[in-house]
Amino acid sequence: MERQTDWEFLDDRGHVATAHRRPTKAVTYIQAGATLWDHGIRPAAVFGSNHDGAGPDPVKAGGLPLDGIAYLGSGTALDAEALLRGDPDLVVAVTYGGAQVYGLDPEAAKHVEERVPVVVLDVGQGQSLAAVRARFADLARALGAAGEVAMEGPLARAEARLRDQAAVGSPESRPTVLALSPASADGAYLAKPYSWPDLRELAGFGLDFVDPQGGPSTNWFAADWSDIGDIAPQVLLVDVRANAHPLDALRSDAAWRSAASGVRVVPWNPEAPCSAGAHARFFHQVADAVEAARQDPA
Repeated sequence: MERQTDWEFLDDRGHVATAHRRPTKAVTYIQAGATLWDHGIRPAAVFGSNHDGAGPDPVKAGGLPLDGIAYLGSGTALDAEALLRGDPDLVVAVTYGGAQVYGLDPEAAKHVEERVPVVVLDVGQGQSLAAVRARFADLARALGAAGEVAMEGPLARAEARLRDQAAVGSPESRPTVLALSPASADGAYLAKPYSWPDLRELAGFGLDFVDPQGGPSTNWFAADWSDIGDIAPQVLLVDVRANAHPLDALRSDAAWRSAASGVRVVPWNPEAPCSAGAHARFFHQVADAVEAARQDPA
């Protein structure tokens, strides 16, 4: 019989989560669960954020088999008792900086941590994409995963491809890239790229991002669809999470059609799994769009 040993993990709040043995029944925030799944760790259940509804967001879920993993709810429907239903031996959550557990009421988070180990990893603007990947890989290994080495090659190739695309021609000839989250039939939230680890990484490869300035938010800038048409980007990264206004509902809208006319649209998930495989796929999609925009400008 395998000897039981103590288990511990230092999270990004500086808290050490401890257990008598390695956890095997983790409840996770859905993005964290999708990331661990990419490393071969199956969560026992997942929960959403205040932006989510009664069912799991399939975009955030990545490759998770949602028909076989319980969804515990989100927002006000998610309290400590709901999270602990089923007697998990670990809770894995994310934070956007500081100690606040994303998706959980602070009091609920406090009650949960009094009863079960909690690991919180930082996915906020202060982190590089590589650092976030590495922290999830550390946790996955601590939970028994062999690692995601097989995807490091595809990720490196995707990164090299983006650098190559950014280096073609003069800076003035680079296709302009804009990331946004559709808000309604009237407009969208434009992403401030240096506030998002994935967009900041893309900009670091040399892609020419629109960087909206001003407004009260550090992450978003509110704009009308006509404003986006005036910006005239060649590539749009469009938030496709369930809380964003669906693109299908905009297809009859003249302002959206004008803004998107001739533009390469790439689905963007700001809460994608923090894994090499997920990032490689996204980077290749962006590289495809940039290459197409350069070869056949609108």
